[in-house]
Amino acid sequence: MTRTARAAQTAEHHRLEEERERLLRWKHWGPYLSERAWGTVREDYSATGDAWAHFPHDHARSRAYRWNEDGLGGVCDRHQILCLAIAVWNERDPILKERAFGLTGPEGNHGEDVKEIYYYEDATPTSSYLRYLYRYPQRPFPYEALVDAARRGGLTDSEVDLPDLGAFDGDRYFDVFVEYAKRSPNDILMVITVVNRGPEAAPIHVLPHLWYRNTWSWTDPPGVIPEIRAMDTCPGHVMLRAAHPEHGAHHLYIEGSPELLFTNNETNHEQLHGTASRTPYVKDAFHHRVIHGDAARVNPEQRGTKAASWHRLVVPAGERRRILLRLTPDPIERPFDGADELLETRRREADEYYLAVQGPGMSEDRRAIHRQAAAGLFWTMQFYHYDVDTWLRGDAQAPPPERVTGRNSQWRHVSVADVISMPDAWEYPWFAAWDLAFHAVALASLDIDLAKAQLKMMVKEWYQHPNGQLPAYEWEFSDLNPPVHAWATYQIYKIERQQRGEGDRVFLERVFHKLLINFAWWVNKRDAEGHNVFEGGFLGLDNISLFDRSERLAPGVRLEQADATAWMAMYCLDLMRIALELALDNSAYEDLASKFFEHFLRIAHALHHTADGRLPLWSEEDGFYFDILIAGGKPQHVKIRSAVGLIPLCAVHVITPEIYGKLANFRRRTEWFLRKNPALAEAITVRPDGRQVLSAVTPGRLERVLAHLFDEDKFLSPFGPRSLSKEHAAAPVCLGLELSDAQYTVGYEPGESITRMKGGNSNWRGPIWFPLGYLLYRSLLRLDHGFGDVLAIPPASGRGPRTLRDGAHELARRMIAIFERDREGRRPVYGEHPLFQRDPRFRDRLFFFEYFHGDTGAGLGASHQTGWTALVGDLILRAGRHNLPRS
Repeated sequence: MTRTARAAQTAEHHRLEEERERLLRWKHWGPYLSERAWGTVREDYSATGDAWAHFPHDHARSRAYRWNEDGLGGVCDRHQILCLAIAVWNERDPILKERAFGLTGPEGNHGEDVKEIYYYEDATPTSSYLRYLYRYPQRPFPYEALVDAARRGGLTDSEVDLPDLGAFDGDRYFDVFVEYAKRSPNDILMVITVVNRGPEAAPIHVLPHLWYRNTWSWTDPPGVIPEIRAMDTCPGHVMLRAAHPEHGAHHLYIEGSPELLFTNNETNHEQLHGTASRTPYVKDAFHHRVIHGDAARVNPEQRGTKAASWHRLVVPAGERRRILLRLTPDPIERPFDGADELLETRRREADEYYLAVQGPGMSEDRRAIHRQAAAGLFWTMQFYHYDVDTWLRGDAQAPPPERVTGRNSQWRHVSVADVISMPDAWEYPWFAAWDLAFHAVALASLDIDLAKAQLKMMVKEWYQHPNGQLPAYEWEFSDLNPPVHAWATYQIYKIERQQRGEGDRVFLERVFHKLLINFAWWVNKRDAEGHNVFEGGFLGLDNISLFDRSERLAPGVRLEQADATAWMAMYCLDLMRIALELALDNSAYEDLASKFFEHFLRIAHALHHTADGRLPLWSEEDGFYFDILIAGGKPQHVKIRSAVGLIPLCAVHVITPEIYGKLANFRRRTEWFLRKNPALAEAITVRPDGRQVLSAVTPGRLERVLAHLFDEDKFLSPFGPRSLSKEHAAAPVCLGLELSDAQYTVGYEPGESITRMKGGNSNWRGPIWFPLGYLLYRSLLRLDHGFGDVLAIPPASGRGPRTLRDGAHELARRMIAIFERDREGRRPVYGEHPLFQRDPRFRDRLFFFEYFHGDTGAGLGASHQTGWTALVGDLILRAGRHNLPRS
């Protein structure tokens, strides 16, 4: 029996099939509630576009959100009409904790930074089982100390986090576990377990919240207002009834007899603006009731659009207390009968599901890493709501006139309300185009239908611009991300073919047609001279260049980019391979395959040669690819050995003789083209068995680039490929440009960025980034498929030559090793932090960071970015199939 067939027998896979066939909508409810909605572009109605200042954390408890909600460990329906989450208070804090706290971009010495400890411990694709852990100090939460430390710290200083301020010293903290187990798609058991890890009894207040997203305050007159009411108390439990005129009723049962609190999800205008509120009962009522004892703040009629049950607990040292809730559309007499059995069943089914996905023979450590990465992917699926035209024009929050031509004003067609895979539910609670492509690949082994849906969504008419451009990310849709969606689409098509025996050709064809429009946009807008050399700008690599590549350059100054050109070569090959696949059933696609074949050869040629004697992107002297800066008509290589010059390795594909032989029109056209343009044949190597290897980096050059990549004094760190060669530690690049009188310098920065370029919260001048390493790993395997043992990685750092396959697996092992325990029991991801390395309650719970220190592997940047960093899970699965040992 195949692993796929065995997997199909698990209960979770059966639920996925029911969802796929639309028999039962298991995904209607999920962890789609953001960790942060304040400080986002959507909620910014300022003239200056300063989103962080316009809606700070201190406003979040008092101000109704316009576009989406946030909370701790919460769930909601896929339209985010009704939300369920927790709030806690330790009797020491100045505020009721209803959402995660973090520093704004201007406050943090390295940009936005969440200052909480929480973990996405487990999740299944249908949210049939979810587990979240919030770690809550018993000491006063150090809000001001965290802000002060960041304000004092410079760019060369590390971030100061809760453990650094002693928040968990002496084990004085609570573990607050939140679990969800679905009895049916809309019948959800919620289990809150509070564990006192400290040495003495300690108080904690737990307030499960049920509330409606405010959808009514933005029109005049207000829209339909739903209501939550207290119902008659029954023995052993209380009940709330939430009724929406358009979405029906839900019942929330709470075990025991806690006090019930009611208010409205409305802005406290008196608090924020000194004007009258729409209602006397406003959003921050529970804060005032619990913290300050102000009973007049809550509605005595026990009704509103926001409700909570108030559980006052004193938990003895080392003991735990449990709270049961059940949310269901139907009234039930005995709501908690069978609760323990249901919870245990869903836990067991989650185990069975992951065992089926992971297969046999995997170490327990790798199983745990993979499972936590997968949990993060599902927990960061977020409801995302943004209508740009409405946002620009304003509604109840009328914006100033400056906004009409400001941020995203060219994207008025964007009108979305979808559940989207986010990079991070706190630091990046919005979609990002190239991130999403990697998320989809990471999701494919877990839920292939979800992976496909995410990619199809990004090319829908309400996302993709009419001119063909894909939106980059919320802060600036017009910025450019690398065009990796064709690559991701074909990868997912192949994965589904492996899982189900056949690929989804309708999916492939549908995305392909939209990407044709996007490709045309790139060619028309980003090849200024028409020479197949591209000027992509930002391309998601933040500060990798001497200056911010997304900024407009001075008149007469132009930057020709090696990475943009290589991305386009890769784009051609990925579109070609899709066209070849579709041509097997429809010969009309052979013409498109030929078009991309020819375009690839022209771009690959332009990387190395110029028709008019201009400087090519390839430097024969250095054996590497560099950007070219043209100022005053004088071109010069920007000799920074960085990821910019490694991207050409990713433009590779092998056309097998089986495919070539079946497509006569494609074969005749390519043979004619090569006879007519023999100079362009340089990028094709025909093997004795008929394989055609199309590689932007040709043999001879390939070995030279690989020598740099696998040199431990340059790119190869113990934990994967660095984004900048370590040689620039001793030899930084310094260049005077005609942009200003300043000198521009790039040096090796293996950790946090020491510049403020792109906000200073991401660094491509040395750290390890998972998308880059993953693409290089997959490209080396394709090169091996094409060249086999004919081509080897040159000796470096005292080692002999290696095969391309060995090199690929070495990259995978090193990247996985970031998260694995080493021989001393340390996990490199946690650096030298003693709490995370030694404490048994911390060391095996993982954060999946945005990027990693180029020398130590320590995690940096966003701490919960199980978007593209979840690719480690895919590497673990592939390592298991290849029986790869630890590094």
